[in-house]
Amino acid sequence: MPTAGTGPDHWHELYPIAKGENQSPIELNTKEISHDPSLKPWTASYDPGSAKTILNNGKTCRVVFDDTYDRSMLRGGPLAAPYRLRQFHLHWGSSDDHGSEHSVDGVKYAAELHLVHWNSKYNSYATALKHPDGIAVIGVFLKIGREKGEFQLFLDALDKIKTKGKEAPFNNFNPSCLFPACRDYWTYHGSFTTPPCEECIVWLLLKEPITVSSDQIAKLRTLYSSAENEPPVPLVRNWRPPQPIKGRIVKASFK
Repeated sequence: MPTAGTGPDHWHELYPIAKGENQSPIELNTKEISHDPSLKPWTASYDPGSAKTILNNGKTCRVVFDDTYDRSMLRGGPLAAPYRLRQFHLHWGSSDDHGSEHSVDGVKYAAELHLVHWNSKYNSYATALKHPDGIAVIGVFLKIGREKGEFQLFLDALDKIKTKGKEAPFNNFNPSCLFPACRDYWTYHGSFTTPPCEECIVWLLLKEPITVSSDQIAKLRTLYSSAENEPPVPLVRNWRPPQPIKGRIVKASFK
């Protein structure tokens, strides 16, 4: 667990926006969500050659992509412009019965995958962070069942980045292999779930989870939030609790 004064309850002391009006994650209550017929399907066209490295930043494991030009792109859905893929990372819990950041009708999943994209009309990621439509994140829930081969390709690389600060090459990977067959989504305006918690995200939360095995989720918990030369601290959980919805509207792309 984080030491006193550093956990999610204290983030607002350094980053006041963490108590803002548009914070994430939220609890989705499907009875209160209405279908918006104006929401279009989304498409992701990712170039596997844009995958560059995998990194342990002490909070999660992140795969970083080349975003210097319009190479791996997200379009459509609630988005008015194309967005460039920058990275994906995961959130998980200390056991399989929780770990996702968003929940659906009280159901928590074992993990949640976040694919982070930025609106290329803003010319840089840093600039995009300053705009309410700057970032688009696809959230994919992971539930426990049979093993997923495509996820294993990613997990096998974790042995190279056991401790905080480690980075390794990670090439030729198309993250769309981690999407479910069904593209239905919920969307709302929110924030990053880690400090500074900027409120610049259009969320696309996919309704259908993907299935991975319990052993596969367990592999995430073998990472450390400590550096190689420090006393080992396992990275067993890294999810932010749900935040107040504060009058925001969640829309569904499906009936």
